[in-house]
Amino acid sequence: MNLLSNRFEVPYYAVIFTSQRTTGDQGYGQMADQMESMGRDQAGFLGIESYRESSGAGVTISYWKTLEDIRHWKSNPAHQIAQDKGKQTWYQSYSVKICKVERAYDFENM
Repeated sequence: MNLLSNRFEVPYYAVIFTSQRTTGDQGYGQMADQMESMGRDQAGFLGIESYRESSGAGVTISYWKTLEDIRHWKSNPAHQIAQDKGKQTWYQSYSVKICKVERAYDFENM
C-alpha cells in the first residue's frame, strides 16, 4: 500500500471526515464524485483518501496546503449544497477534524 499522505511536503493540513451513512444511495455517489472532482480543482488541494465499510461507517481524509485553502473549500457554494444535503439525507452522523501534519513517514515491506 502506497499511502497518499506521505507524498506531500510538510507542513500541510488534513481534514478528517468520519461519518455514518444512512441507508440507500439517494444521489450520494454522484454527488461524492462531483465534490471530489471539484475539490481537485480548488487552490491548495493536495489529495484525498476515502474508505467506507458495508455498515455505512466511513472516513474521508482530504489534504490541503493551508487552513485558508480549507476555508475556501468549505465556503464553496456547490460544496455548501452538498453539506446541506448530507445533513438532511445522507448522514446519520459525522465528525470533522482539521489537523496540521508536521511530519509524515511510511514503511512498506516488500
